[in-house]
Amino acid sequence: MDVTRDSSPRPRTWPSAAEPPADPVGATPLTKAVAKAVNNPLIKATAPVEEQPDRSAPTQLLPTVEPEDRPDRSEFSAHPTVADAATHRRPPRADQSLRERPAFALPGWLPLLALLLGTAGVLLVLARAGVVPHLSGLPDVRTAAVKADGAAADDRTIATISAIGLAMMVALAGLLSNPGGETRVLTRWGRYRGTVRRTGLLWVNPMVRRRRVDVRLRHWRSEAVHVTDRTGTPLLVRVLIVWRVKDTARVTLGIADHETYLREQVQAVLTRTASALPCDSNSAPGPALRDGQWFADELTRALAAETAPAGIEVYSVQPLALDYAPEVAESMRRRRLADLDAGLRTVLVDDAVEAAALAVRRLERATAHELDDSARSALMEQLLVAFVAPAGVTASVPAPAARPGRKEGKPA
Repeated sequence: MDVTRDSSPRPRTWPSAAEPPADPVGATPLTKAVAKAVNNPLIKATAPVEEQPDRSAPTQLLPTVEPEDRPDRSEFSAHPTVADAATHRRPPRADQSLRERPAFALPGWLPLLALLLGTAGVLLVLARAGVVPHLSGLPDVRTAAVKADGAAADDRTIATISAIGLAMMVALAGLLSNPGGETRVLTRWGRYRGTVRRTGLLWVNPMVRRRRVDVRLRHWRSEAVHVTDRTGTPLLVRVLIVWRVKDTARVTLGIADHETYLREQVQAVLTRTASALPCDSNSAPGPALRDGQWFADELTRALAAETAPAGIEVYSVQPLALDYAPEVAESMRRRRLADLDAGLRTVLVDDAVEAAALAVRRLERATAHELDDSARSALMEQLLVAFVAPAGVTASVPAPAARPGRKEGKPA
């Protein structure tokens, strides 16, 4: 019997789990197993069950609970809900309708050629009108009326010269010299008309306003920014930002001054990032702001997200200095020295205890005599004082029996 194919009729819909289906005629064991697996899945999705009010009970008027009187759900759940996560501050959104696009521009040699042709046309018209005197050796281009009567320029000549002069003025007014690393943002009556990124001599519409925007890779060294770490200790942070203008339309029309905007965002990002961790991890091991790689990566990510809607691209933010504020610098320096001194004393004492235990063990082997507890303790104390005193440790040295986790006469 071929179990891979089943010619028996199948129901259009699977029966519900509450009412067991009847075995169809000619059903194979394979179809029965599939139907059983569908009706009784291993993992069942449980929906939140809402308590339905008892309709048979009399209706009671419940007091209205105002929104501020409702309990906070965070007190009953250790994990934040989706609504709580949605309340976090997000970077501003960019105007999707304001995007950089190329502007209409012609090569610069076309208006120069138009100027040259216009100058030649004006001279030709003036020569035909007899305004320019005829020179011997050159072809005579004067009209017959001018040769016969010697008439001066008429209204037709003046109109022709005026038209040629107007065309030359338009060609000259639209000339634009765009050096490398700079762009021109074109606007007409306040409306964005495009950006010119091509370099060299160009011609654009003379009726538009041109704004110069520097798009070169730039770096800015910030001044000392006053921030506080996670423990509330005031700090002074200096950073180096490498950035450039990416979208000239948003930089020019989206914000008032992009450099001021960048400086303010640097201070805000520094304040928010520095408050996440303590400056040093001397007392408690763990991540700290002294980890330059983490600090730089977090600053770069946060600042790039804040400045992207304004058309500014941030490549890197590198901390140059991370110091304590002058009012707490001296006390923090003394605390750090005290921590280092305490650590050094602990190391010296541990080494002295190991050396004394090893000396007592060798003495017992050399004399083939095992000392009792009191004698061993007295000898250990004398050896510890002899070992520790030259190192400058003046604190009292505990007896070896008071140090848990060590065996007397055996080095750790």
